[in-house]
Amino acid sequence: MTFQNKSQFIFFLFFAIISCKAQVQIPVGRTPKCPVVNDTTFVNLKNYNSNFVYDMKYATEDNFLKAKVYDCAECYLRLKTVEALVEANKEFIKKGYRIKLFDCYRPLDIQKRMWKIVSNPQYVADPAKGSIHNRGGAVDITLVDSNGVELDMGTPFDFFGIEASHGYAKLSEEVKNNRKLLKSIMIAGHFNSFDSEWWHYNLKSGLKDKVSNVKWDCD
Repeated sequence: MTFQNKSQFIFFLFFAIISCKAQVQIPVGRTPKCPVVNDTTFVNLKNYNSNFVYDMKYATEDNFLKAKVYDCAECYLRLKTVEALVEANKEFIKKGYRIKLFDCYRPLDIQKRMWKIVSNPQYVADPAKGSIHNRGGAVDITLVDSNGVELDMGTPFDFFGIEASHGYAKLSEEVKNNRKLLKSIMIAGHFNSFDSEWWHYNLKSGLKDKVSNVKWDCD
């Protein structure tokens, strides 16, 4: 791998650091072999918790871009986002559900490609400002039941229409309840919803972080 600037090199080091899972399993009294990470470090969610389901749409052609734009299906986020997401998932698990992830951190170049296709800030963040996805503080999610079946949320993921908004009322009671369940626990877990997309949640402190354009390495 080559690095175009210092920030890319630092970002790569962050990824290398979490290969030992950021000391989460270091026994008491043992000296950690890796530097301690802070809450804005980018980490891989799967290294912190195994109770999530993944369907990383942009690592496939099953998305509105109709192209595979991630080299592999990984969910990187800031550590503070991971910690909040793990806690929210614990609450869903108590109720018999789990979080299924469609997207996590998104490089800025991918945001630019999305903006060319859908230049509407109601659905796609303007890359001039950057999305919270580009900052590692946002996730696109749904819920699955104990059999891994997605709950009915009324529309597919990345549906660009009013039917996907939280304020849309012409939905079945089942769909309304499913969206309410997802939103209530995520809001209680330090996330904000996005009005036009039932699947999108931002960590409340995510806007404070810098936009990134670095892609992760695939094993």
